[in-house]
Amino acid sequence: MKNVLVNQVPMEVERAWMHGDHVIFKFAGVDTISDAERLAGADVAIPAEQREEIPEGEYYRSDLVGCEVFDQQGQPLGTVENWQDTGGAPLVEVRSKAGKELLIPFAKSIFTRIDLQSRRIEVNLPEGLKDLN
Repeated sequence: MKNVLVNQVPMEVERAWMHGDHVIFKFAGVDTISDAERLAGADVAIPAEQREEIPEGEYYRSDLVGCEVFDQQGQPLGTVENWQDTGGAPLVEVRSKAGKELLIPFAKSIFTRIDLQSRRIEVNLPEGLKDLN
């Protein structure tokens, strides 16, 4: 069983399962439908130190937020601020120091180097991508 934060309140997960596209949690001490209803739609967060290990070359999105992004020539493009899910490849929101947003599809062919220790990402942008944003 793992401890998680539910709307910033620590709770213990007794069980979790998928129901369609949703994850359903059974929390310790939440034993009635009335108790559970007050938690519907709550944000659930796993403390970073309790996250599962992931394979080499895969990343938690939260680990990439705050990383500096550079093009193949070493020119800074901005900082990863957030992600957008659009049905295809997720889009990484990169904000330049001037405040301009650049949306980059998160694909291995584009994100050519990710160094979490130095908080640096190198991308090979497809021709014309900068002009679309």
